[in-house]
Amino acid sequence: MSELRIRYLENREYASVFEEMRKFTKNRTSDTVDELWCLQHPAVFTLGANADKQHILQKTAIPIIQSDRGGQVTYHGPGQIIIYFLIDLHRKQIGVKKFVQKIENSVISLLDDYHIKSEAQTDAHGVYVGDAKVASIGLRISGGCSYHGLALNVDMDLTPFSYINPCGFEGLKVTQLKDHGVKSSCEQIQEELTYHLCRELNYNAMEVAAFG
Repeated sequence: MSELRIRYLENREYASVFEEMRKFTKNRTSDTVDELWCLQHPAVFTLGANADKQHILQKTAIPIIQSDRGGQVTYHGPGQIIIYFLIDLHRKQIGVKKFVQKIENSVISLLDDYHIKSEAQTDAHGVYVGDAKVASIGLRISGGCSYHGLALNVDMDLTPFSYINPCGFEGLKVTQLKDHGVKSSCEQIQEELTYHLCRELNYNAMEVAAFG
């Protein structure tokens, strides 16, 4: 079982965390311990590296930031759990496809704890309750190491998703745990999800202080 550091960063601006992820990945060595960064973002739309801006359907005051992750456009905001995976996949001896599956399985296990039936979809990565998406995944792999990660909708204003084609899919429905009877706080859900992720990815985790 390999070592993992978990940082709980609370509420952070997307752009600054994006730069920290890139810096961490660029400067890491073969001995750098893998990390999970758990946080929330203020309202922001983010575009994947090859995203089509036509999937933004309406201009709003919400900032739009270009990133280098995979995927199209998505929305982040308060009440949504973000987990970024700073993991050496080469050292972990896991391919990207299997890595994504393990992330999806962790979310499915979490929802199963709350008696919510969910599933992954191969044509549009993420986790769905019925035909509505509850969790999105977007990653970047550089030098065999991952960054970016997972967004799980818990208790948020879903309205901004109507201003875009979520993940590039016209008419894609979006849901959240609150709408399925979950009353647990984001903090509790976050801890429960990291437990499932550590189990699925075979990590022995330790919590460390936030940076900066």
